[in-house]
Amino acid sequence: MRKVTLMKSSPLIRTLGAALTALMISQPAFSQNLFAPVARVNDTVVTEFEVQQRQRFLQLLNAPGADRDSAVQALIDDRLRLAEANRFGVTLSPEALNAGLAEFAGRANLSLEEFTTALGQAGVSGETLRDFVSISLTWRDLIRGLFGNQVIITNDEIDRALSVSAGDVASGIRVLLSEIIIPAPPQNAARVAALADQISQTRSVSEFSSFARRYSATASRGNGGRMPWTPLAQLPPSLHGLILALAEGEVTAPLPIPNAVALFQLRGIEETGRPATTYSEIEYAAYYISGGRSEAALATAANIRARVDRCDDLYGIAQGQPAEVLERGSKAPGDIPRDIGIELAKLDPGEVSTALTRANGNTLVFLMLCKRTAAENAEVDRGAVVESIRQRKLEGHANQLLEQLRANARITRK
Repeated sequence: MRKVTLMKSSPLIRTLGAALTALMISQPAFSQNLFAPVARVNDTVVTEFEVQQRQRFLQLLNAPGADRDSAVQALIDDRLRLAEANRFGVTLSPEALNAGLAEFAGRANLSLEEFTTALGQAGVSGETLRDFVSISLTWRDLIRGLFGNQVIITNDEIDRALSVSAGDVASGIRVLLSEIIIPAPPQNAARVAALADQISQTRSVSEFSSFARRYSATASRGNGGRMPWTPLAQLPPSLHGLILALAEGEVTAPLPIPNAVALFQLRGIEETGRPATTYSEIEYAAYYISGGRSEAALATAANIRARVDRCDDLYGIAQGQPAEVLERGSKAPGDIPRDIGIELAKLDPGEVSTALTRANGNTLVFLMLCKRTAAENAEVDRGAVVESIRQRKLEGHANQLLEQLRANARITRK
């Protein structure tokens, strides 16, 4: 593992320090007692200190769910998870916890000591990190213990999943979807979450289309969110299992993406009888425009779209501006952020999407597909496919159990 010296010049420290400064500027100071209860969950409480710590922790990691309402809900859910684990006597050994903490820190290419020190310098306590990781691991062990024997995976399921991920199958799969992507800046996150939950319950194609015309930020909104037939392999890998699990008319659960929530309704699915094309790399460019989805920013995007035909043309548009205004590169499909992957799936090389934003909705993303590189002779690990299906089914059991715990608990918010 690469070692990082935690000096004032460390890039990680500079990044966390800048993020912390932004948090201190953007968030109002709380005058109330930091240990005053914000929520009660049965006989336990969630304190103001925990909420602020969870928000700061997630914001420093640039993770979803960092708004205040989501942080409170996540802590409430943590209380429910921990109580259920205690009821069944599921505990985490010190060795398992330390391994989990080290693995989490390793995602930032840091040792646990380095990661904890960096978080501490940015105002996040070590206990916040330990609680976050400990409850996640304990809940995982509980779910495996309760439902592991109930998860049955058939050969047909494995073969179907392999037909999505491998390039050596006899036929490809394409899907007919409708989409809704609702902008969700932090100040509107709770309202958008409630709306997305409502939309996810519909089974009517016409009703979903009506929602799309009213709320979606994508170019397809004028067509009721209807997308054309799309090869499943072009969609982000993280969506494949979710879409294949749908019956016609069903809608995915709300999918959090940066500054937005996405939903998809399945209108049709078919095997084409042609070999499925998979891709080893997708090259794309993102040019960032200040102003979010304002009229001025969208007008700028329209002007640029009229002037460019390929990704190379964007270098001329970005000339004389800071280097970070334009990003271009090639990534494996599984490494592409979900929201970008969704938009790229709709594009041919040289086409553009302006559906996405960054920086809490303050920056418009001018996204262009450069090219797709087809994979040849891809080797697919059947064991990895089985594990992926198992995890998806266990996640479904976990979500159902958590919903039951919420319904049966005494929960009050201050």
